[in-house]
Amino acid sequence: MSEPVRFSPPATDPWKGLRGVMAGTLVLEVIVLFLAFPIIAKIGSGITWLSGGYLGIVILAHIVAAGLQGRSYALKLDLALQVLVIVGGLFQWSIAVVGVIFGCVWVYIAYIKRDVAARIEKGMLPGQVPLDH
Repeated sequence: MSEPVRFSPPATDPWKGLRGVMAGTLVLEVIVLFLAFPIIAKIGSGITWLSGGYLGIVILAHIVAAGLQGRSYALKLDLALQVLVIVGGLFQWSIAVVGVIFGCVWVYIAYIKRDVAARIEKGMLPGQVPLDH
């Protein structure tokens, strides 16, 4: 039985760019969530300690997560944050809509990550050559 062909690493680090996209997506989400404060204040029951505190903690968690995108668990953390945003719909339905929209973005990013990993495994990225046995 023959051993599978192994390939050299890509010429440039493809994960560096993906980490930047992931961190940038979190920063964009922070901006959108911050802009939700006036919506909560004007629509519905207004901002309470509970709703304002919850949204503030979720925003802070997004900021911290943006700095952790180099970790192996980063994508799982990002997807978990979307669940927290969707739960924020208990305070205002528009927060849940933000969570669903960004959740779709994160599912697409997960697809891209899986696709890049498969291409690396097959040796399809620039600069990859088969390694001698």
